[in-house]
Amino acid sequence: PDRRYRDQPPQIPLSTMAAQTAATETDLTGILLCAGNPLLDISAEVPMTVLEKYGVSPNSAILAEEQHQPLFKELVDDYAVKYIAGGATQNSCRVCQWMTGTPGATSYFGCIGDDAFGKQMTDEAAAIGMNVQYLVDPEQVTGTCAVLVDPTGERSLVTNLAAANHFKATHLADAAQASVIEKAKYYYMAGFFLTVSLESIETIGRHAVEQKKLVMMNLSAPFIVQFFWDQLNAAMPYVDIMFGNESEAEAFGEKMGWGTDIAVIAQGISALPKASGFRGRTVIITQGKDATIVAKDGEVMTFPVTVLPKEKLVDTNGAGDAFVGGFMSQLIKGDRRHP
Repeated sequence: PDRRYRDQPPQIPLSTMAAQTAATETDLTGILLCAGNPLLDISAEVPMTVLEKYGVSPNSAILAEEQHQPLFKELVDDYAVKYIAGGATQNSCRVCQWMTGTPGATSYFGCIGDDAFGKQMTDEAAAIGMNVQYLVDPEQVTGTCAVLVDPTGERSLVTNLAAANHFKATHLADAAQASVIEKAKYYYMAGFFLTVSLESIETIGRHAVEQKKLVMMNLSAPFIVQFFWDQLNAAMPYVDIMFGNESEAEAFGEKMGWGTDIAVIAQGISALPKASGFRGRTVIITQGKDATIVAKDGEVMTFPVTVLPKEKLVDTNGAGDAFVGGFMSQLIKGDRRHP
C-alpha cells in the first residue's frame, strides 16, 4: 500500500480516539481495565552461559518447557535475585496507575495462587492504587517469570504461567467483576493472554463494541504470532489500538507474506477487518532507539526517539510495558493530540 510519512517531534503519539471516550481529570476512577497473566518476576543479572545452557535467545520471551524448570531454582540459589510483581499487562497497568495519580483509575484481572507470592503481588498493586480483582485458585501456585539480564543489559524472559494459565471467563460474570467491566471505558490485554483465555478477550471485546468503548492489545512476542495465530485472528477485530515491536511486526509480516518493511506491516495490520465501524485501528510499532512507527487510516507516521546514553541504561526489562503504560495514562486523561 501507498505510504505517507510525517515526521513529528519526539513525543509519545496520542490519538483523537481519546475524544470519543474521554474522561475529565476528576472522572478517572475505574476508567481502565487490564486483563492478563500476573507473574512474580525473578530477575537476575546472569552471564551469557546461562542463556546458552537453557537455549534462550537474547532479548526473547518464551514459555517455560520441561528443560527450563531447573532455571528458576538456579537463579535463586546462585544469583542475587530481585522479586518484582509483574507480567506484561500488569506492568503496563502499574505504570499507567502511577502516572495518572488517581487511586483506583486502573483495575486488573488475572489468576494467582493462594500463596505468599500471590499475596505479595496483591499488596504491591493495592499500595499504588490499583484495583486488583484476582481470581485466586487454591490448587495452583502463583506464576513466575525468570528475567535474565545479560551483560549487554538486554533481558530475556522465561515464563512459568502456573496459576496464570487457569484464568476462567466465568470470573467475568461475577457481580464485582461485571461492575468493573461496565464502568471501564478502556481495556488493555497483552497478547500473552491469548494463550490463556481467548473467551475472556472476546467477551470484553463484544462489550466494548456494543458500548462504543476502546480496546487495546499488544502482539507481545513473535511466538504469539507464530503459534497462537488463530487466537490472535479471533481477537483482532475487537482491537482499536495494537502495540508491538519490530521483531513482533516482522513475525506478523512473515505470516501474512507482507515482507519485512515495518511501515508496510503496520499499515497492513491497521487495515485488517474490525468488528466496529465507528473508528479505525491504530497500530504503534516501537523499534528501540529507532523511530516509532504509527499507522492509522491509511497513513503512516514516524516519531523520533530520544536516545538514552548507554551509561544510563540499567536493563531493558519492562521497557515496552512502560511505553504502553505511559501511552494509556495520557489517553485516558483525554489527550487529544492526533498521532
